[in-house]
Amino acid sequence: MPDVTAIILAAGLSRRMGERNKLLLPIGDVPMIRHVVDVYSGATDGRVLVVTGHQASEVEAALAGSDARTVFNVNYAQGQPTSVACGLRAATDGDTLLIGLGDQPLLTSDDIKSLLAAHAAADISRISIPVVEQQRGNPIVVPANLRARLLADPRSPGCKKFTRTLPEHVQFHASASAGFYADVDTPETYAALKAGRLEETL
Repeated sequence: MPDVTAIILAAGLSRRMGERNKLLLPIGDVPMIRHVVDVYSGATDGRVLVVTGHQASEVEAALAGSDARTVFNVNYAQGQPTSVACGLRAATDGDTLLIGLGDQPLLTSDDIKSLLAAHAAADISRISIPVVEQQRGNPIVVPANLRARLLADPRSPGCKKFTRTLPEHVQFHASASAGFYADVDTPETYAALKAGRLEETL
């Protein structure tokens, strides 16, 4: 399989968390975004790109000393598709892309390695998505041959519309690992995480 570049989305406004930016909340002794970056770095030798927007300087400070490179999305307030597009444009031509979220603290390096292995053993020209009981998870694996297609529609760039309207370019990999499906969006889910009960909210 070609080299892998990870694109981690970390630009959102974090409105549902209230006054706090969820990506800066502590997971152990590091901010959430740093924890997630370390997980991705432990899963692949490729580059890790972090797309920033809201509180970009604080997110960059949280990543100081990591191997991640940050890319600022000037259109971050317009929603996640613009951040996906920003990351796609910043990625190296020819790389397989691993597109994930900055708020998935249960995700492990082994989860990511298993998804990449499943992708490599299947049709590497299709987008690979983890799934359990019809629930889609993140990250997803995007082959280099589809990168331009994901950027072709300026009104709806990125993966969501593409993967739902063109299923022939998608393959699903069954995995029950909670890391693919658990994200932290609200004070309640963060409290559940701290109490070791986040999996129960799925």
